[in-house]
Amino acid sequence: MDSVLIQKSDLTGIINCPPSKSYTHRAIAVSSLAEGESLLFNTLRSRDTMATIRGCKALGVNIVDLPDHITVSGRTAFVAPDDVINIENSGTTMRFLTAMSALVQNGYTVITGDESIRRRPMEPMISALRNLGVQCYSTRMNGSAPIVIQGGGIAGGRTEIEGSTSSQFLSGLLISGAYAQSEIEIKVTGKQVSRPYIDSTIATIKKFGINIQKSTDYRTLHVTNGRYTPTSFTVPGDFSTAAVILSAGILLGGEIMLSGLDFSLPQGDSNILDILKKMEADVTANVKQGQIRVVGSERLEGGEFDLSDTPDLLPVVAILSLRAKSQVRIYGVSHTRFKETDRLAIVASELCKLGVNLKMTNDELIIHHSGKLKSAHLNAHDDHRLFMCFVVAAMMTEKSIVKGARSVDVSYPQFISEMRKLGGQIDFQ
Repeated sequence: MDSVLIQKSDLTGIINCPPSKSYTHRAIAVSSLAEGESLLFNTLRSRDTMATIRGCKALGVNIVDLPDHITVSGRTAFVAPDDVINIENSGTTMRFLTAMSALVQNGYTVITGDESIRRRPMEPMISALRNLGVQCYSTRMNGSAPIVIQGGGIAGGRTEIEGSTSSQFLSGLLISGAYAQSEIEIKVTGKQVSRPYIDSTIATIKKFGINIQKSTDYRTLHVTNGRYTPTSFTVPGDFSTAAVILSAGILLGGEIMLSGLDFSLPQGDSNILDILKKMEADVTANVKQGQIRVVGSERLEGGEFDLSDTPDLLPVVAILSLRAKSQVRIYGVSHTRFKETDRLAIVASELCKLGVNLKMTNDELIIHHSGKLKSAHLNAHDDHRLFMCFVVAAMMTEKSIVKGARSVDVSYPQFISEMRKLGGQIDFQ
């Protein structure tokens, strides 16, 4: 069952934020390179993170998934996989494992995924690794998966990475770069998007004993040779998912208390708090307790929001705009067109079905809606973040259907059950 029938709902209650998908990916990848045993706590078990676990296991890493933690016995050099690595729909896994596969001692690694993955750009990573002495290429010569990587190590030196499509390319180079044969200098060309995710990568790497030097403008980064130290790491709550829950509370509350957050580790989507305050939502954060409380708001303020560093907030801010009493302009989001789907185009097309007045260009979305939403059939196109936000929007209508329920196991498998606990009227079709 991939569709849900949703009726107008009022939400209230307490909910614990699920673990961060991005930090779980990073912790698994870095600990796989730390020779010895690392203990990872509060990890997210989802389709995407399990793809990273399977990929690291294929490279010879011993990973044991226990009820309350994951044990990773890392290694400084990998073995060639017995089979093709299928990372399904996880772009983060693809970018990280491509660089990690260069550390295979002998042999080749082939990485592929589903139809969406085989359309997503990989040329920036391929070019950057070639400059560092790694032989890798796209089998179809179109810059997309399947990707073949020859083992033998990373020579090091200088390389460039194009930053306007994704920060995951740079993060992948940073994670594996410490084991290059010489130091690495990375020059970022174009506009570097999603910079907070680079901060998350650097913070995780530091927890395992290696420091990355970067310029303040993220244009130049230096990776020195070193060895990761195995450690214990606790994954923080996921602000990307928290943003969806908070928007649900504001649009459909009641009052919702969200717990399980960690404000000490960098997460770009914590910027949702600044956005909510700018929109004059009723929101209160307790940093010490790791909690955020929101109260439903009948009307919000509009405004202009640059999401170049926080692309996952595009669908969240878009649905929040449905309660704004003045125009909302969302810009700096052209790179959202290279996610699991063309998120910008799909958000625009599906909100139009609800009767929303909007205008879309290649890099922005302008929404000005003050009327009642129409009931509609919405399609998330198998994109987990779009599905969650469309469900929230649908709960503002009398009765709507949203397709794409199977996608939520990518990042938040308990989403539907948790929304029901809060009062969401959601039934599978």
